[in-house]
Amino acid sequence: MARPRQHAPEALHAQVMAACDAWLQENPVHTLSLRALAREVGCAPSTLLKLYGSFNNLLQHVNIETLAHLREVIEPLTSEATPEQRLTALARAYWQFAQRDAYRWQLLFDYPLAQEGELDQRQSDMIEGLFLRVEATLKEYQPALDDLEARRLARTLWGSVHGLVLLGLNERLGYWQGQQLEVGELLDQLLRTILAGLRTRPAKT
Repeated sequence: MARPRQHAPEALHAQVMAACDAWLQENPVHTLSLRALAREVGCAPSTLLKLYGSFNNLLQHVNIETLAHLREVIEPLTSEATPEQRLTALARAYWQFAQRDAYRWQLLFDYPLAQEGELDQRQSDMIEGLFLRVEATLKEYQPALDDLEARRLARTLWGSVHGLVLLGLNERLGYWQGQQLEVGELLDQLLRTILAGLRTRPAKT
């Protein structure tokens, strides 16, 4: 057996994240183990434990990378001309991301996020940043929304989008005239309905 290679922490972290990415392109996270990952990057499992503290912490770093990928997908869409176009583009991009990176997406939601410390703060800040984009767009569309209403509505909207995406991935949305209902069309209908309701919201007095 070849001797394990020596790694600088930054280089090893990059290799580990690349190995996780390659694995999750084809396999769900429950098939990944610390030992298999160590074998992929050419080090001992104890080396990974020394670097991350636990396999759970390692997976939290993968979640951070997933959130970063999602932010990269979303960022260009914030320049869409109107709030309606922006929200529709965001919802469809979320669906496309979940389809393209299904196992990464599943890890983000099926595996508990960090509960404390620096990892928890980084994840929370990234998730909050994504929500703030939606909140700002909703307030632009309907200036009568106050901060709390926009915060609640952003999460209600995301929860609805997420549910449709989850059911779509699992092919549980049902059929119409022999054809499976299309997630993209349902997302468009969801946005049209919510925005129509917001448009008729009376201004505050």
